[in-house]
Amino acid sequence: MENKEIMLSVQDLKKYFNTPTGVLHAVDGVSFDIPKGTTLGVVGESGCGKSTLGRTVLHLHKMTSGKIMFNGKDISNINKQEFHELRKEMQIIFQDPFSSIDPRMSVKQLIAEPLKIFKLAKSKEEIDKKVSEVMDIVGLAPRLADSYAHELDGGRRQRIGIGRAIILDPSFIVCDEPVSALDVSIQAQILNLMQDLQKDRNLTYIFITHNLSVVKHISDDIMVMYLGCAVEKATSKELFQHQYHPYTKALISAIPRVNLDDKSKRIPIKGELVSPIDPKDQCRFAPRCEYATDVCFGSTPKLEEVEPGHFVACHRVRELNNL
Repeated sequence: MENKEIMLSVQDLKKYFNTPTGVLHAVDGVSFDIPKGTTLGVVGESGCGKSTLGRTVLHLHKMTSGKIMFNGKDISNINKQEFHELRKEMQIIFQDPFSSIDPRMSVKQLIAEPLKIFKLAKSKEEIDKKVSEVMDIVGLAPRLADSYAHELDGGRRQRIGIGRAIILDPSFIVCDEPVSALDVSIQAQILNLMQDLQKDRNLTYIFITHNLSVVKHISDDIMVMYLGCAVEKATSKELFQHQYHPYTKALISAIPRVNLDDKSKRIPIKGELVSPIDPKDQCRFAPRCEYATDVCFGSTPKLEEVEPGHFVACHRVRELNNL
C-alpha cells in the first residue's frame, strides 16, 4: 500500500459549529491520507464527529480550517461551481436510505437523477440504458424500475442509494454508516456489493461506522475517533492485533465473540462524555481513562507514530505499552 498514489490527503481539518452556549468542536485537527483504491474505516461512538468529518471532506459542511487535497489538487476553498464539477468524482452513500431519497420518485427516476443534473446523457434511451445497467450492477431487478421507495425493504433502498452514487462513475465515495440500518443478513450482501464495486471500479472509500466487526471486514486502514479527535490509526490487521490507546482497547474488547473459550474480558469505560463545546486543552478521553495523570489533563496529545504505520494520540502510550 505504501507505493500507491494518494487520492485524498486531509491535514489538520477542523469543523466548528456556533451554538448558544459556545463553540462545538465537531472535528478538531484530524489528518490522514487515503491511497487510491483503498478503504479508510472511521470508527467511534455516536457524537465523535465521524459523519461530520465525511461531510466536511465533501464540502457538505464548510470547513473551519485545514487543508484537503484530492488527486494532488487543493480543494479546501474552491467555489460552488468548481465543486459542482468535482462532485462527479466525489459521492456519498447516506446512512438512512429512506430519508435520503425523494419518496415521490420511482427507482429509475432516482437513479437517473444525477445523470440529468450533470447532463451526461443525450437522450431518454441513453438514460434508460445506463439506469438499467446500474440497476443490474447493484442487484435491483428490472421489475422494480417503476416501484417507489416505500414499497421496498431497507436493503433495496440502500441499493438505490449505491446506484445513485456510482452512476456518475466517481472515484471516491464517503460511505456514512451505509449498513447500520439494515438486518445482519442484508448487511453482508451490501458489504459484499461494495467490495465488488471497489474491485471492479478501483473505488476509494471512507467507510464510517460504529460497528467494529463491519469495519474490520471492509477496511484497509482504520482511524478511531473520540470527541472530534483521531486517537489511533493503523492498518486493519495491525489495529486488531495491537491496540495502544485505552479507548481503542475498550472498543475492541466490546466486540461480541463466538468462541466460548475466549477468556478475554470486556474493558468498561466509566464516567460521562466531556462536552465538545469549548473543550479544555487536555486529552478528551482523560476524564474517563483509568490511566490518566496530570500530564493528560495538561495538554491535548498529538497523533504520533509509535510503530511503523501505527499512530496514537496518548501522552502515556509508550509507558503503558512498553514501547
